[in-house]
Amino acid sequence: MIDLLKKLIAIPRPSRGEDAGADFLEGYMRGIGLDVKRKGNNLWVESEPESSKPTILLNAHLDTVKPASGYTRDPYTASEEDGVIYGLGSNDCGGALVSLLQVYRQLTLKPQPYRLIYSVTAEEEVGGVNGIEAIIPLLGKVDLGVIGEPTGMQMAVAEKGLMVLDCTAYGKSGHAAREEGVNAIYKAMEDLEWFRTYKFDKVSEFCGPVKMTVTMINAGTQHNVVPDMCIFVVDVRSNGIYDNLQILEVLKQNVKSEFAPRSTRLNGAHISLDHPIVRKGLSMELGTYGSPTTSNQSVCPFTTIKIGPGDSSRSHTADEFILRSEIEQGVDIYTALLDGLQL
Repeated sequence: MIDLLKKLIAIPRPSRGEDAGADFLEGYMRGIGLDVKRKGNNLWVESEPESSKPTILLNAHLDTVKPASGYTRDPYTASEEDGVIYGLGSNDCGGALVSLLQVYRQLTLKPQPYRLIYSVTAEEEVGGVNGIEAIIPLLGKVDLGVIGEPTGMQMAVAEKGLMVLDCTAYGKSGHAAREEGVNAIYKAMEDLEWFRTYKFDKVSEFCGPVKMTVTMINAGTQHNVVPDMCIFVVDVRSNGIYDNLQILEVLKQNVKSEFAPRSTRLNGAHISLDHPIVRKGLSMELGTYGSPTTSNQSVCPFTTIKIGPGDSSRSHTADEFILRSEIEQGVDIYTALLDGLQL
């Protein structure tokens, strides 16, 4: 696992530029006897293609962000010092990628009460449509997704979603010295106050309330002209209880400005504490929490849980690293969590 991780670190794999990494990993997986399927830069292998058993999908992403400006090491040279492995993508999410591959190989050595799929997908860091979404229709019915991300092997049982709104309040231009025109800024102020103060009824135990934040605003052309247009942007973070379409319905009833979401794809995620994998994790004394960061969970139309080796606080930072012991512990916990799991 460690050798594979170090080889992957040496291959630049930016989002939408994962070709070389996908080529290498496909060859590696075929070399260890796996029947790999590929679409674009997405790879997957399944244990029982024709099975009627419930299906568990293991997923990690292949792509990385671009190196942060503060790197003091070569981001594409894997180095290990006292059990600490440095390199771009080591923590996010190379550790989960290699761990889940090993777990797939171990779990499929004996019959399991489920069909198991291991997948490595592209474009996660940019929420691209050519990532996991591109292969979901090819996998058949999936009953549970295990999304590998650095969580310290704690269970992220909820995840915030994201929706960005472009809003426009319209007025009528006029001379600022006279009582004429309709000021678009004043019209927008009503909606700005609504976004600031409105509270959705349902609050997630793990992700809290839906959060709406006005983050950008622009209006006016010169000091003596009443602005006829005010444009503003709202960042909406769903809480795993409301999906983005439900939030839009509330907005339609309350917001007077015209608005349009840039996308409704990135929904929040939520798994019941009574789900078999959560109950088993709790019996293993794994912790639960709500994740503020989005992942491939946001585009999966089935139940998911996010868990993996590493620490989220190291993601996207200079001199990114993961511990060898975290990867080893990850394999042990993944295996104990999934071996014989009854859905």
